[in-house]
Amino acid sequence: MSRIGKKPIEVPGGVDVKVTGSNVSVKGPLGKLDWSLAQGVNVAVDNGQIVVTRSSEDRKLRALHGLVRAELNNMVHGVTKGYERSLEITGVGYKAQIQGRTMSFNVGYINPVVYQVPAGIDVKVDKQTLINVKGVDKRLVGQVAANLRSIKPPDVYKQKGVRYAGEQLRKKEGKTGK
Repeated sequence: MSRIGKKPIEVPGGVDVKVTGSNVSVKGPLGKLDWSLAQGVNVAVDNGQIVVTRSSEDRKLRALHGLVRAELNNMVHGVTKGYERSLEITGVGYKAQIQGRTMSFNVGYINPVVYQVPAGIDVKVDKQTLINVKGVDKRLVGQVAANLRSIKPPDVYKQKGVRYAGEQLRKKEGKTGK
């Protein structure tokens, strides 16, 4: 039995979980998320708990058992509290601006880099160098943060670029003249 998969998920008040066939939908105060189940993995909701079971001891189903439980737990957490990632821009003249659902980055390239923010994600820019990404879907928040970081990853010599807040970077030593 999967150690993670066999743990029940507590459903807090105000969260509605519905299982219809191979789809699970979780609705809460911050939004709604859906997940389609693999064949052989079953989800039951009773007494304010979500229980994930599998139909056999097949290797693939054993792997999916813990995955489905973790995803459902992330969904319940997302619709109640949400997820957040912070990024910071470091470098002289480097900045970000947001207009509607479009972000514009000036990070040392000739032209500004334009990024379209996907639906379901809220992005705030503070002081033109701090970016805050919020949403209910953990995967989408992480992917958007990774996409924003990939616009200008931190340089190993001068450490200029877009980095996660609190990210520790190793600085390389440059050439030493003679």
